[in-house]
Amino acid sequence: MANITAGMVKELRDKTGAGMMDCKAALTEVAGDIEAAVDWLRKKGLAKAAKKAGRVAAEGLIGLVVAGGKGVVVEVNSETDFVARNEQFQALVRGIADVALKAGDDVEAIKAAAYGAGGTVADAINSAVATIGEHMNLRRAKEISVAQGAVGSYVHGSVGEGLGKIGVLVALESTGKADELAALGRQIAMHVAAANPQALDAAGIDPDVVARERGVLAEKAKASGKPDNVVEKIVESGLKTFYKEVTLVDQAFVHDPSKTVAQAVKEAEGKVGAPIKLAGFVRFGLGEGVEKDESDFAAEVAKAAGQTAA
Repeated sequence: MANITAGMVKELRDKTGAGMMDCKAALTEVAGDIEAAVDWLRKKGLAKAAKKAGRVAAEGLIGLVVAGGKGVVVEVNSETDFVARNEQFQALVRGIADVALKAGDDVEAIKAAAYGAGGTVADAINSAVATIGEHMNLRRAKEISVAQGAVGSYVHGSVGEGLGKIGVLVALESTGKADELAALGRQIAMHVAAANPQALDAAGIDPDVVARERGVLAEKAKASGKPDNVVEKIVESGLKTFYKEVTLVDQAFVHDPSKTVAQAVKEAEGKVGAPIKLAGFVRFGLGEGVEKDESDFAAEVAKAAGQTAA
């Protein structure tokens, strides 16, 4: 039997909002597998769908830059959030984003690219590590571009031009007015930052994710005693609701929830003066998908002082 710890119960409760005892029962039932426990709770009707945004654990900054019809976003991590306020670190992240705009979004290629007056990006990172005294790492990068149109951008939690905690790029293909496209692109980028869609549309969702959602919906419907033909209708209806929650084009537009993002784009064609295609987006949230051990800061301070925390 798996050892179910209080930390595991807390993590599951944070993910699902289910009661403590229900979380413990779910973990016991599935031998401590957190994701399986989420599904178990959902099948019992005790939890909502978990939005896998990932626990934000890494520190540092997201940097982005846009030039013409191309944009790039990078994530540079550090050990503490204090470094994000350091002007040298901010300049480094901004400089790496500028390099990536020309070098592309392959991390190793960016590290090997020339930086500043001499040396490479890797050299610049090592120099910053030596000066600031913290481990740093270029974790990832992604570029997006359009042949005709605009790349909209938005940085949330900004600490400087193109620097913050969340960075978003949105690609709009159109032959219309560039200024109107850029304004629309920024609005949609703000929406992406807030709503965190999993994909552009239903076709872009991982088939495994869809299969998992279908399975949960089916088991939940069967548990309520519905016949097979009704179960299938419930599943299809549930999937449509799921797509509205996780796909960009079907989400309610945060600037006007009475319409979807797709409808907002269609309506904007009048101002732009030409058809618009929402071609793609990139969203980087600082530290998403990276976990670090939680620590008791008071206990650490007490330990350093040779005391025992109360």
